[in-house]
Amino acid sequence: MGIVGAFDVHRKQITFDFVDTETGQVRRGRVQPACRERLREFLGRFAGRDDVEFSVEACTGWRFVVEELERAGFAAQLAEPAETAAARGPKRRAKTDGADARLMRELLADGRLPQSWIPPAQVREIRVRLELYRDLREEHTAWVQRIHATLFHQGAPPISGADGRRWPAVRARLAAGEGLSVAGTQAVRVALRMLDALEAELDALHRELAAFSRRQRGCKELATQYGVGAITSVAIWAMMGDTGRFSASRKAVRHTGLDVTVHCSDGKRAAGQLSRQCPPVLRWALYEAGYCAARRTSPDHVYYTAVRERIDGKPTTDPLQPRASPARPIPDAAASSPHFRPLPPTWTASRD
Repeated sequence: MGIVGAFDVHRKQITFDFVDTETGQVRRGRVQPACRERLREFLGRFAGRDDVEFSVEACTGWRFVVEELERAGFAAQLAEPAETAAARGPKRRAKTDGADARLMRELLADGRLPQSWIPPAQVREIRVRLELYRDLREEHTAWVQRIHATLFHQGAPPISGADGRRWPAVRARLAAGEGLSVAGTQAVRVALRMLDALEAELDALHRELAAFSRRQRGCKELATQYGVGAITSVAIWAMMGDTGRFSASRKAVRHTGLDVTVHCSDGKRAAGQLSRQCPPVLRWALYEAGYCAARRTSPDHVYYTAVRERIDGKPTTDPLQPRASPARPIPDAAASSPHFRPLPPTWTASRD
């Protein structure tokens, strides 16, 4: 092995630390600004070598670093943040960017680097689209809630779930400003225009992701599970990744963030809550799939009804929401439904 190094990535700079194992020379420094062009220039010093390996922490910004390493033909390793920090040991030391880079370099050289899975390029692109879809859904929900708040604050007739069947008439009433002041009417009209724009973008993304779901074999297999649709199947497939890397089902559940916490190091959160230590898109997709247990045709409807009665949960509907809201939670206990079993590796390993 020739060059072994590590990058500590921040928005303004990338701190590097590498060693030439043949000469023992250690080099440290920074790449500024933190962008592809400057990183590509830095990696150019190793051109022509096939014994270069770098690690980078799996935090925001890792993608372009890994892609540039792969483009240059070098080995890239993704370090798992929590386990890498634990490898520092219990003794309190000054934590600097250089110290972080040196720690990852030493762990990589010793073969002790806790590694995270590096998704293929196709999965990376799908994840970006899913995050965009979820962000647009959340913004859509925020504008819907703003309309409801304006109506309530000014004493205008509220919108009920039954109004969804006559939405054109309800929209005309909202646009006319019935029961609203001049400023209230303006706020509602702006909200309706924002909803129209968001729904246009959501429809385009929905068609794109649904088309991918129909082509991808893993997504088609996931869609056979009750409650898993076109978007949620893509989200589960992309965010779970290669499930063969989970040696036990409990590790797959922990990856989803649906495991129950027993102890929190900060001591400020009571035990018995969901950990939520997972990609938000994955947790949203599993929540949406699990919420389908509220339907009478669901194989888990009896179980769902019992849980709802125990916690006094009341599912709601909203005519302003054309599709399921990503912020709508299901009961915590629904995570133990048989439909949340870990996925077979073949479901996510298959690609177009």
